[in-house]
Amino acid sequence: RNCTSHYSMADAEPQEYLVDGKPVFDDEGNRIPSKGAHKKYLAKKEKDAKKAAHKAKEQGDKAPADAGAGGGAAAAADVPAGPVTYKKDEPKELFGDLVMTQSNQETGRTWAHVSKLSADLDGKEVWVRARVHNTRAKGNQCFVVLRQAGFTVQAALFKTDTIPKEMVKFAGALSRETVIDLKAKVVKADIKSCTQSDVELAVLRLYTVSRAEINLPMQIADAARSEAEIEESVKLAAEGKMEGAYVRVEQKTRLDNRIIDLRVPAQNAIMRISSAVGHYFRSALLEKGFVEIHTPKIIAGASEGGAAVFKLKYMEGTSVEKPGCLAQSPQLYKQMCVMGDMERVFEVGPVFRAEMSATNRHLTEFTGLDFEMQINESYTEALDMTDYFMVKIFEGIKANFQAELQIISQQYPFEPLQYSSGKNPRLMYPEAIAMLRAAGLKNEDGSEIDDFQDLETAQERTLGKLVKDKYNTDFWVLERFPMAVRPFYTMPCEDDPRYSNSYDVFMRGQEIMSGAQRVHDVPLLVKQCQDKQIPANDLKAYVDAFRYGAFPHAGGGIGLERVVALYLGLDNVRKTSLFPRDMNRLTP
Repeated sequence: RNCTSHYSMADAEPQEYLVDGKPVFDDEGNRIPSKGAHKKYLAKKEKDAKKAAHKAKEQGDKAPADAGAGGGAAAAADVPAGPVTYKKDEPKELFGDLVMTQSNQETGRTWAHVSKLSADLDGKEVWVRARVHNTRAKGNQCFVVLRQAGFTVQAALFKTDTIPKEMVKFAGALSRETVIDLKAKVVKADIKSCTQSDVELAVLRLYTVSRAEINLPMQIADAARSEAEIEESVKLAAEGKMEGAYVRVEQKTRLDNRIIDLRVPAQNAIMRISSAVGHYFRSALLEKGFVEIHTPKIIAGASEGGAAVFKLKYMEGTSVEKPGCLAQSPQLYKQMCVMGDMERVFEVGPVFRAEMSATNRHLTEFTGLDFEMQINESYTEALDMTDYFMVKIFEGIKANFQAELQIISQQYPFEPLQYSSGKNPRLMYPEAIAMLRAAGLKNEDGSEIDDFQDLETAQERTLGKLVKDKYNTDFWVLERFPMAVRPFYTMPCEDDPRYSNSYDVFMRGQEIMSGAQRVHDVPLLVKQCQDKQIPANDLKAYVDAFRYGAFPHAGGGIGLERVVALYLGLDNVRKTSLFPRDMNRLTP
């Protein structure tokens, strides 16, 4: 009982027949190749619909006579002649299109989620609301695979004394992605192609809630295949062992049709992991006495310095118009809150960076996980806190999201993240430079790696491999960055001001977090603003926050999407962003 289908590579060529720039498919999901074939298909659909309506009317007219003759539950009275009303008691019709739901039902039904269906419910009747993933009908039987939030189960209909043939045909004609209500008996079974592999649903009633258009912009089955499956199909097609290779759904198509893409089981599960990261970050810091804050996103000056800032005219066209920008981070406000005696603060919120980069790891808007805290002696207190909440995130996902991880790994295989449940490895910057030189690495332009330069992306990834080989971990920290490559508010090292009391946190060789001890001394802060060519007057409220007694403090900021992508070993951060924003994309 295979729930998948495939199409030929020729079907995917752009010169093939399109409607409104999109391919069209029949009820079985097969590509319609030409305008003539499409006209024939639509004509047949119209003819079948009229025939079915006429037959339903005839049988409806006969219903009293048949019922009087003892026709039973499958009698013609059960064949719907129009929309089915189900407001309180179960309708006489066993199947059909429900009238629109307008908060007008009080049926008292108890609903089961597909993910909770198992052999433990064998013999029990359940109501399920789900999407039609696919259908297979032949003769007097039909199998419908239902999907709910990435979980799938197979439902079966057979013509019997209680299930009329019209009901079987009705189920077989359902378009993919249609939302249905289904009453069924749970039966033990072995259905390996569905996530709920130990059960099948024996259908008793079936109603459509919302019909999906036939011509989907992309097929869920295509978008759910792994790259290995696609490559294998290409090989088999080339050898003549398969009629055509599977279609590869490109990322642009996915993002242009994100609502459909979010229904793909792996993509849906990725979003749930993303939610979990935010949840465990928040709960871990609340346990440690942190206060959640919500800082402004429209501000007067750049919070991180540099050119990657979205500028705007605040209250444009009015007498109070002034320049502003979108916040590059909550950095300055986090520190100001600590100076306001909130002691320990964190925020989960949007961050804006005008990144002119189309790489697989950059977004112009992402979700920041930021924290700031008073320290007593060293920024390593903030590093200890980072170890605490990051391990909480990792452990929480591992303990409570195994089903989602399994779904994701089927389409995007990945190795489990290696980390320590206690203190993770911490390297000093000079040590990292020495490791890279010993491995024979140079800069992209062929020059030698300098002691005080920032690391290039390729160097970070190589360093990640070297750390993995030495410490058997994918999660580690690099401390004491050169002062020249850190923001103006970073505290320099006391023993060598060329270095700073700062750090980056890495996963699988990529940076996920920057942090540091912050400057809390006004003269030093003003000097470093001048050194970085940032007008201190533009940051007057921020600088003034440290004039009236300031606590030493430290913190950091993490990109949620990047954490999720690296935890799952994904190749592109856009897979972990709900509606990605980059230099080229503003919709949907």
